[in-house]
Amino acid sequence: MKKTVLSIQHLLAMFGATVLVPILTGFNPSVAIFCAGIGTLIFHFCTEGKVPVFLGSSFAFIPLILSVKEAFNGDLAYAQGGIIVAGLIYIMLSFVIKMVGVDKIKKYFPPQVTGAMIAVIGLNLLPTAFDMALNHIMVAIITLVIALLINSFGKGFIKQLGILIAVIIGYILSLVLQVVDTTTIAQASLFEIPKFTLPKFSLEAIVIIAPVVLAVFMEHIGDMTTNGAVVGKNFLENPGLNKTLLGDGLATIVAGFLGGPANTTYGENTAVLALTKNYDPSLLRRTAIFAICLSCIGKFGGFLQSIPTAVMGGISILLFSMITLVGVKTVKDSECIKNKKNIIIIVTIMVIGLGTTYLNNKGIVIGIPVTQNVTITGLSLAAIVGIVLNVLLNNTSTDLKEDEKSVKARTTTA
Repeated sequence: MKKTVLSIQHLLAMFGATVLVPILTGFNPSVAIFCAGIGTLIFHFCTEGKVPVFLGSSFAFIPLILSVKEAFNGDLAYAQGGIIVAGLIYIMLSFVIKMVGVDKIKKYFPPQVTGAMIAVIGLNLLPTAFDMALNHIMVAIITLVIALLINSFGKGFIKQLGILIAVIIGYILSLVLQVVDTTTIAQASLFEIPKFTLPKFSLEAIVIIAPVVLAVFMEHIGDMTTNGAVVGKNFLENPGLNKTLLGDGLATIVAGFLGGPANTTYGENTAVLALTKNYDPSLLRRTAIFAICLSCIGKFGGFLQSIPTAVMGGISILLFSMITLVGVKTVKDSECIKNKKNIIIIVTIMVIGLGTTYLNNKGIVIGIPVTQNVTITGLSLAAIVGIVLNVLLNNTSTDLKEDEKSVKARTTTA
């Protein structure tokens, strides 16, 4: 009974954010929950059941999925194709890491690149959140304020449920104001198989989505490092970063084939581990089974689709702002801005990553012979340029020695 309660607690912690991604992008929430459960079991199989992790919908893919959706007249099947290719890149990276080692890969993803990219992801998402909130500004503001209050003053498990509580209160308020369409609930069956969809493949969609792997790769390393710090183990070494990344990749590929958003490890569940001090990985596998079962309750899926846009808009403003702050904190904590070259890299990533989105929302169109034109979005282009620029500016022995001294100094101070 105790393990069941602890598993349900993990399910609740990841639930709000996991269903938010499909609601924002247009994917089926029930399919997303199903894919999260299956993906988690795949991850645990790849990592020999050693890592207490639950996989959920990745926020980093949201602006890219929306770009593909717009480019293909709302057909998300092409986004699925891009997600599958991203998963394949994860797997390729896992094999590369196994061959060359973690340290040689990490040097291409320093804080000035990853921190700036994470901040760009959050800032790219905020306009979408504001547009959603404008559907009913009062509902959005009240939902946001409740989430902020719980996040600021909530204690223990209540704080972990802040998103869910805010959504429930926002939903009740929307019912009172009669701005909820409950048709989807009435029409849904009690039990039904999630509506899976097959992917379609297009070079344009792949080019839009696939490069985001460069940004989420270091996010994955950060998640594994944080999870290991809480548990007291080094998961980058055992079972190894190559195996954790392989788990993420296979889970993302499965999600792409079934019609769900890309999967990623979830910080919410790491927070639950820290709260309960119970690090048993079997709890997360049990949680995955609960998620799969829940996805087959049709009425529940209908409820998710009936949540007003303004409610999710209010929550999204908080979540996307937090993503931006994580990026800023990554840069600040690393002290990389003491190097003027790193400031150039950060500014370049921010200008490219935000410029095309806020100015024309299109990106850069590249003509490729014998095929269709493809569009590289500002987010993907920023990741590529940031990595290349960092290699060009920080690839001297002097810079490497300065970085080593900086690391040693911070270690000594700590």
